[in-house]
Amino acid sequence: MSVKKSLIFLLVAMFMISIPWLSQEKELFINASGESADSVDETGTLEEKLDAILEDERLNGSVTGVSVRDADTGELLFSKNGDIRLHPASNMKLLSGAAAMEVLGEDYQFMTEVWTDGQLNGEVLHGDVYLKGKGDPTLRKEDLEVLAKELKNHGIEKIRGDLVGDDTWYDNVRLSLDLNWSDEPYYTGAQVSALTLSPDKDYDAGTVIVEVMPSDEIGEKAKVKITPETDYIKVINNTEMVGEGADKSISIEREHGTNNMIIEGKMPLNGSNSKVWRSVWEPTGYAVDVFKKALEEQGITFVGQTDIRYAKTPKDASRLAHKESIPLEEIYLRFMKLSNNGHGEVLTKEMGKVVHGEGSWDKGIEVIEKVVSGLGVDEDTILLRDGSGMSHKNYIPANELTQLLYAMQSKEWFEAFRFTLPVAGASERFEGGTLRYRMRDEAGEGNVEAKTGSLTSVSALSGYVTTKDDQKLVFSVMINNYLGKEASEIEDAIANILARHTFTE
Repeated sequence: MSVKKSLIFLLVAMFMISIPWLSQEKELFINASGESADSVDETGTLEEKLDAILEDERLNGSVTGVSVRDADTGELLFSKNGDIRLHPASNMKLLSGAAAMEVLGEDYQFMTEVWTDGQLNGEVLHGDVYLKGKGDPTLRKEDLEVLAKELKNHGIEKIRGDLVGDDTWYDNVRLSLDLNWSDEPYYTGAQVSALTLSPDKDYDAGTVIVEVMPSDEIGEKAKVKITPETDYIKVINNTEMVGEGADKSISIEREHGTNNMIIEGKMPLNGSNSKVWRSVWEPTGYAVDVFKKALEEQGITFVGQTDIRYAKTPKDASRLAHKESIPLEEIYLRFMKLSNNGHGEVLTKEMGKVVHGEGSWDKGIEVIEKVVSGLGVDEDTILLRDGSGMSHKNYIPANELTQLLYAMQSKEWFEAFRFTLPVAGASERFEGGTLRYRMRDEAGEGNVEAKTGSLTSVSALSGYVTTKDDQKLVFSVMINNYLGKEASEIEDAIANILARHTFTE
């Protein structure tokens, strides 16, 4: 490095340190050579600009795959480690999402049904009632209340029989093959069942919302609220109220293998609420319990010797009520914008069920592989293990991701799919999604439409961007074995360079 460059680098660094907010924003644009990437941005070839970013010393010890294609022709314009297989994290949802659009269609709806093998005599239904799930990840308490009202409209006041949960639409494997044990209690690792329930309109199926709030007296326990209300969750409240101004130290954990929600710590009188989403152990029983409460709220009671059990609906049963989900393209607003892991896994099993008659990960992944192969992805160089990207054993090269993104543009469902991608810097939650706080006031704002991905030591960003001279590009950045916290900054820098680039000068 020349003396002149060294002096410039030192002066710039001192200036940045003296202004913290600027230092944080501009830190990215000083690479290992000491040159400012801002100066590189406006001159040089695309390869020179991207190479300058990839020299960032923070990438030392990691592996970064970058691929850029012309979105109109598919021509590969830049590739750095583009053929190296890397973990995609939630960029896996691009594969499962494209496959589900192709196989199921943007208008596809899931179904939940209520059946009986009995007969109605007067106001008493003599026989069992079956709540049959067919994978709907958007089913909520309010929907079960609608189903309960339909039973009421049939004239049913009493049920002399069992309440049966039927989750046999899918297999009974609840967790994907490589999900970490430590991820299982959280909403990002919730169990998958064909009969499940979501607590709100984010549709994190198989979870409940746990909220801890201050009570009125020191020494009392804090208040705990479970949404939706269910006896399936047992709250073990070990909290203590303390005086105003004291530190809050609330932990909320579900005990592994049970539905014991253990809540501990201190809550000050003026403390803010603690609110978390926690997964449910065996969500089929959770949905049945909430449905039973919905029936009781309608005045429908169980009489005689009754039980809650789980079995397949008999072939000669009669359907009493049903509920369709919102269309797939609306579900994708949560699946893609909010990176909903459960949706990726449900869609995988649903594709297996629809195509092969088996709602399993194995059969669903077969479908995904076939669809993406048909879109030009080299099936021999990828390894798929789930539909969400939670697995650290998914592998795909960046060049194959950009091939997928390029090829899917020709599909009739593409615009519906593209609409569900996060948009950089767009503040509205269901527009910006996981990119709503990124690339604000940068060239990528409102321009970059891409799927994010994040796991321990893995970060990814793949999607679409338009250059300064209106050329559409497809890009993918996957960073693996990264131990820092700023990987997304490097991805954003690459996306912003693409947005500022001109090919015509």
